[in-house]
Amino acid sequence: MDGDEGLPRNGGKGISFFERYLTVWVTLCIIAGIALGKLAPGVASRLDGMAIYVNDAPVVSIPIALCLFFMMYPIMVKIDFHEVVKAGKAVRPVALTLFINWGVKPFTMYAISSFCLGTLFVGFIGTDAVDLIKMPLGESLAVGETYGAGQVVLVDGVKMLEVPLWRSYLAGCILLGIAPCTAMVLVWGYLSKGNDGHTLVMVAINSLTMLLLFGILGGFLLGVGKLPVPWESLLLSISVYVALPLLAGYASRKWIIATKGELWFKETFLNFLTPVTISALLITLILLFSFKGETIVQNPLTILWIAVPLFIQTVFVFILGYGLAKIFGLTYANAAPTAMIGASNHFEVAIATAAMLYGLSSGAALATVVGVLIEVPLMLMLVKFCLRTQNWFRDAATSNTE
Repeated sequence: MDGDEGLPRNGGKGISFFERYLTVWVTLCIIAGIALGKLAPGVASRLDGMAIYVNDAPVVSIPIALCLFFMMYPIMVKIDFHEVVKAGKAVRPVALTLFINWGVKPFTMYAISSFCLGTLFVGFIGTDAVDLIKMPLGESLAVGETYGAGQVVLVDGVKMLEVPLWRSYLAGCILLGIAPCTAMVLVWGYLSKGNDGHTLVMVAINSLTMLLLFGILGGFLLGVGKLPVPWESLLLSISVYVALPLLAGYASRKWIIATKGELWFKETFLNFLTPVTISALLITLILLFSFKGETIVQNPLTILWIAVPLFIQTVFVFILGYGLAKIFGLTYANAAPTAMIGASNHFEVAIATAAMLYGLSSGAALATVVGVLIEVPLMLMLVKFCLRTQNWFRDAATSNTE
């Protein structure tokens, strides 16, 4: 696979029009979603009601599942997993990236978010504020029973779990923390003049390790946060939102290259897919904010309380990755993408999982969307920092062991 496959091709600018103004589009979706919730409150509810039910409880919203599949597929089809074998030639940057993504990031996300949301800002969020989330898949609980930090209640004839609102936000932050980026990081690595080969290798490795570690770490940390999730739910989520598009991307990639050629795949097909992910994301966000608009209108600082721990986490993980890369003697070309991969989040998977586990109208889903809102401007800021500090690292030409 060529080193620049999957990277933006737009006259060398490195980031597409859609990606450059993603924060603007998300903001417009907030406005559109709130307006939809006010003007046609039943539309989003009816769409989300088109679902696969288990034990009379909606488990998978069909319209949302379709949107989320089209968010994930364009990402997965870009990956050539044959590149994974080259990882052995870059042991240190790969090992460091895996350590930060899976050994540090999930736990610092939990610690920082738990402190900010559960202690620092809980008074602003509301100590008695609650959120209604989906019943855990496979659990048969009676009204009035407790499950983690929640209590089973009946809402319009449907069993729901009533939980503290700040814990619902915490769940969304946790889901972001266990989803290392495999999409936009291609852009961040390219803009920071990093090693494209290393970035692509880590995209492939992260996609594979997510199949195992996403469920294990998610189940553990959500349980610690008193919002336990049955393993059936996590397995279903990772199957629908990671494994399915992963297999579809792998199979269609092979077929397209075999029938149309690699050049057509890179130059035409991938460019055609560029707006698909973001378009599907924006449609999902409009539906989400049609549910959560009332919460935002009543407490417009809600997004700020969620954004603060996400900002701190992103900057902390970046500094840790960049600093360890310097200490371990990595070249700048490997140090930049290593720090970027750890700092950024796979918000598509996080949004999909939050919607499936807790519901599109949940605080957890809202928290994952805040991750989208702040990621682009924050990561562009970190890209500029990298470019200004290239001289901190030894010249790439002196490295023949990475």
